[in-house]
Amino acid sequence: VQLVESGGGVAQPGGSLRLSCTGSGFGFSRSIMSWHRQAPGKEREEVARIINHGGYTNYTDSVKGRFRISRDNPRNTIYLQMNSLKPEDTAVYYCKAYSGSVEYWGQGTQVTVSS
Repeated sequence: VQLVESGGGVAQPGGSLRLSCTGSGFGFSRSIMSWHRQAPGKEREEVARIINHGGYTNYTDSVKGRFRISRDNPRNTIYLQMNSLKPEDTAVYYCKAYSGSVEYWGQGTQVTVSS
């Protein structure tokens, strides 16, 4: 099983980034996928989740209206489009797959929002 995130980097406040996470070795299309983040000194929090066919999404309040989660099942990939970035969005972002009562995590990608 493997989850590989990409797309992190440095953005200015008000800018945008798009994260990608590609999975392999498990039933991707049947999995609930989610993005989480962990800032220094803080607990990891769920940012957004999307069910297997993408018909339902959920966001933490602090990113509603700014972030959008989506998935491309034929490509075994989920995305997190992040707009109107704020310094408080700075964190390591992880993707997670929940499949067959088992959780799988990616290695994380750093997002830094700074002027």
